[in-house]
Amino acid sequence: MRLETINLSDIKIEDRFWTKHIHLVKDVILPYQWDIMNDKVPGAESSRCLENFKIAAGRIQGEFYGAVFQDTDIAKWMEAVGYSLSSGRNQELEALADGVVDLLAEAQQPDGYMDTYFIIREPDKKWKDLCEGHELYTAGHMMEAAVAYYNATGKRKFLDCVLKLADLICETFGPGEGQNHGYPGHQEVEIGLIKLYETTGNRKYLDMAKYFLDIRGLGENYFLKEQKSPGYLHIFPEFEDYDPRYSQSHKPVREQDTAEGHAVRAVYMYCAMADVASAYGDEAMLEACRRLWDNITEKRMYITGGIGSSGILERFTTDYDLPNDYNYSETCASIGMALFSLRMANITRESKYADVVELELYNNILAGVALNGKRFFYVNPLEVIPGNCIPRTSREHVKEERQRWFGVACCPPNIARTLASLGQYIYGIDKDHIYMHLFISGQSSFCVGNSTVSIGVESELPWQGEVRISLTGVPESGFCINFRIPAYARDYTIYSGGRQIPFDNCRGYARVRVTEDTELQIHFSMEPVFVRADVKVSSDVGKVAVMRGPLVYCLEERDNGNNLAALFADTEKGLWEEQSDEFGGIIAVRFQGKRMVNRSRHLYEIYEPQYETREIRAIPYAYWNNRGVGEMAVWVKAIIK
Repeated sequence: MRLETINLSDIKIEDRFWTKHIHLVKDVILPYQWDIMNDKVPGAESSRCLENFKIAAGRIQGEFYGAVFQDTDIAKWMEAVGYSLSSGRNQELEALADGVVDLLAEAQQPDGYMDTYFIIREPDKKWKDLCEGHELYTAGHMMEAAVAYYNATGKRKFLDCVLKLADLICETFGPGEGQNHGYPGHQEVEIGLIKLYETTGNRKYLDMAKYFLDIRGLGENYFLKEQKSPGYLHIFPEFEDYDPRYSQSHKPVREQDTAEGHAVRAVYMYCAMADVASAYGDEAMLEACRRLWDNITEKRMYITGGIGSSGILERFTTDYDLPNDYNYSETCASIGMALFSLRMANITRESKYADVVELELYNNILAGVALNGKRFFYVNPLEVIPGNCIPRTSREHVKEERQRWFGVACCPPNIARTLASLGQYIYGIDKDHIYMHLFISGQSSFCVGNSTVSIGVESELPWQGEVRISLTGVPESGFCINFRIPAYARDYTIYSGGRQIPFDNCRGYARVRVTEDTELQIHFSMEPVFVRADVKVSSDVGKVAVMRGPLVYCLEERDNGNNLAALFADTEKGLWEEQSDEFGGIIAVRFQGKRMVNRSRHLYEIYEPQYETREIRAIPYAYWNNRGVGEMAVWVKAIIK
């Protein structure tokens, strides 16, 4: 039985590390993104997202502007608003969102269709370019947003709009005569349909999601056939030589065993596969999820959690191909990987999946937004030399600093919805068990059997391995609470009343049975360590990275001078911690090393290198580029003795 996530209204996060980021969403990120989508931020890429809806609704005259999926910017913003309102109502924010709902309803066509690109620009081509048109992708994000907003406010207008859209999709697509036998070019609608099923109980939405997965990769590739149709024009020129692996349509989903193609498409599909596998008891689908997750985490994922190593088509490449200075590691891809891993944790109850959820949240995802909430990374490299980030080169996608906005702006609102929904990542529950996937402080309540149990958590993560838990309302029949044992944790112990208590290690979770109100303390050490990559990762051979607990660290020019490539770590001298007030308070890591000194006068020369001993400083990767532009590196060469 799959574990359920907690309702956001039943949890209040009060965490020294995360609360500031969650408040940033409500106080800064959502208002800033609202201004962006209304084109009120000077110097930022134009959005005109809301303008497109006004044109589609007939409020104003004009031409469609932006990417074919421009509508999803407001959809993800609305989803983030829903999650934020679940944690506390805000009249001003809710009024803005209600206005958006009114606008979307006006733009929606009588049959339920809702996509401004095709309403305005290509009204005769609806559902005729599934490969590139993103109609189903856009619909999926609208569905997720409507469910989030309904759950937060109880208002049905947005939900009713997307139910009408979902009904149109169920009528249009399927195996029947006269129906469209295609499937999404960019997976996402499957997730939205499943959420509609969970909200309404209408099984046709779940069946539709399963259908889209079942037919993917069967027989003649639908997208190749679609592109042969008369008058077909590519929206994206790079798709003229289309490879079905790009959209994971190269073989049936249950037969796939390596992560291929566009990284975001892939992990969104894997999320839906996990949901369908759980709902239908589909063991073949679940086994495919296991294989694909293992392939990513063991052979195709960066130490920061980044996935999708190629800037060309934002895609996976081959095993162990993980370059650091021109990789992609899109923020959206890490969000998708966290969502996939959370589903797998709740289905399998194996801690390795929650380990990756934590890795993504504390590193690649959090690096995607500046501490001021107004600058964003789309791409998350592990090495940056600012002067090398030149347009029309292999590194043109790499930015030396976060941007105000993007022409394709999928990542900023995706970050907002992720941080606003953080409470859904912490726990998994069923009638007899509570699983604590993440150690984040706050107050929560759960239904366990016929009782309501309250749990209070005080966590010192990510800085210290100290967690205090108080449980009240525990029924006499008792239940089991399962605490994740992080892969990095050492000397993991649990105390009650000052005495160490035994626990069962159940697939990486420490299981403790409680039969009365109690207080527990968890202790584990997480010293800073040097980490090495598999020798098959050619980019990292002879190098080390620094980790401490869930945090990956990096070197910045601000602390270590330029030409970070000339630094060498002395791994025999160990590492030590430094308390710092920077970034609102962190633990930095220092270690001994050397710098190669350039004594040559020419580009190439025969000479014996000289070294200067020096101390090297590392800060959490998530916080890089918050002190200005400069070099950055996660991996540093190790001294060979």
